[in-house]
Amino acid sequence: MIAEELAAWAAGLNPAEADRELADRALLDTVAVAVAGRDEPVVRHAAALPETVRWAVAAHVLDFDDLHMESTTHISAVCVPAVLAAGGGAHAYLAAAGVMARLGAALGWPHYSRGWHATTTAGAPAAAVGAGVALGLDADRLATAMALAVPAAGGVQRAFGTDAKSLQVGFAAEAGVRAARLAAAGAGADPAALDQWLDLVGGDPKALDLSGPAVPGGLAVKIYPCCYALQRPISALAELDIDPAQVSRIVIRTPAGTVTPLTHHRPDTGLQGKFSLEYAAATALLDDHQGIAAFTDEAVRRPEARRLMELVESELAPGGDHLLAGEFDAEVHTGDDVLRVRSEFPPGSPQRPPTRDELLRKAADCLAGTSLDAESIGWPSAGRLLREHLRTDHTGEEHAWRD
Repeated sequence: MIAEELAAWAAGLNPAEADRELADRALLDTVAVAVAGRDEPVVRHAAALPETVRWAVAAHVLDFDDLHMESTTHISAVCVPAVLAAGGGAHAYLAAAGVMARLGAALGWPHYSRGWHATTTAGAPAAAVGAGVALGLDADRLATAMALAVPAAGGVQRAFGTDAKSLQVGFAAEAGVRAARLAAAGAGADPAALDQWLDLVGGDPKALDLSGPAVPGGLAVKIYPCCYALQRPISALAELDIDPAQVSRIVIRTPAGTVTPLTHHRPDTGLQGKFSLEYAAATALLDDHQGIAAFTDEAVRRPEARRLMELVESELAPGGDHLLAGEFDAEVHTGDDVLRVRSEFPPGSPQRPPTRDELLRKAADCLAGTSLDAESIGWPSAGRLLREHLRTDHTGEEHAWRD
């Protein structure tokens, strides 16, 4: 059974130094983006929910968190909060991340292209493993925890561009912690439930591969706070030295599969802009820095951004089975001139991993206005830091309700 295979792998994991370096990088990146997202409205809406939900929502709401390309899952936004909430560290994170990467790969691109949110489908069982390892569960109990997480292993892409997307991630992380705690308390479940679930959602058990490093393929770190499908278009178009006021036409060519999650063609909010190819072109040409400020409601509603969005034409080639398939090609027309740009791998991708300085610069941007020092974020302190910076006192609301 799949749950038993994955549980045995997780229980016997012996991380290499490169694995631990990946875990430390993922922790820093995830805590930084969670702190940056702490004041988003959806985090306040979730104030009364368990801390795992709040942490995961904050880590994902800006769409600035890392991505595992082979599974199309945001591994750390689920696994870091689940592990920290259970008192775990790098080892438990790597067990969870490894299970999520492998489950996501077994689900495959067809699962994602049909509209499932793979981060949440693969995320709930993986969070159960991470929390379970943190709680000291053996392989049998880990398999039970995964089965107990199956009822929460859902989520759809229709949520993209709305509060529901980050909330789905929070629910997946919390479901894993809940399942692990139930398994630790002695609750029972049939591990074969994971096999049945995988079949129902269109996964391929033969694609499950337990070989290789803890997280096969590594993790892609985002340079821009938006869907990973926009990292390549933004980085490519931002290279052009051009007066946006002179632009009369923008033609984009890319495989159809690379724009699967980009469902908002005329966005009206910052959240929708994070899933808009048209807005990606606009901010790349308009803004010197495509950071958090470029994806606010006000930024998306700028008249000059709206004008540029109307000029975007997409020519999508058939195929493309992942977000960096093929090449991104664009031409920007200005009067009699046509500027062309082409890109295969954006900065931050596994093929162009971020340097330590790049990671620290991103963290500094995310932590601006706080007392946090990026260099001081470590596994023993991360949970405390998140509690301090995401703490919400809603006692008054509770008293008002009781009155």
